[in-house]
Amino acid sequence: MPRATNSPASRARRKRVIDASKGYRGRRSKLFRYAKDAQMKAKYWSYRDRKTRKRNIRALWITRLNAAVRAEGITYSRFVEGLKAANIGLDRKVLSDIAITDEATFKQIVEKAKAALGSKAA
Repeated sequence: MPRATNSPASRARRKRVIDASKGYRGRRSKLFRYAKDAQMKAKYWSYRDRKTRKRNIRALWITRLNAAVRAEGITYSRFVEGLKAANIGLDRKVLSDIAITDEATFKQIVEKAKAALGSKAA
């Protein structure tokens, strides 16, 4: 009895990997062996860097907030402390957006945080 190699499924599997690695340079886009490795690395990096992107964006929000708050004469850490004391439940993303787009509202938030810090110290 002849050996069955399941050729259609094998060929389809290899074609799927080659098609997915379209756009890579050289043998990484043409040969199954190298395309498979390139795909595995690409998926690993994309998963890892989705996490890194979140960290970078959060750091950007904090940097923007720090700059905006220092312009109002208070440090970032004191500002966060004042927000907690004033029970203002806005996250860094929203606060950063407000600081950029609506300076008057942000100034009011900073004043409330300062007032809460003042009453806390007394």
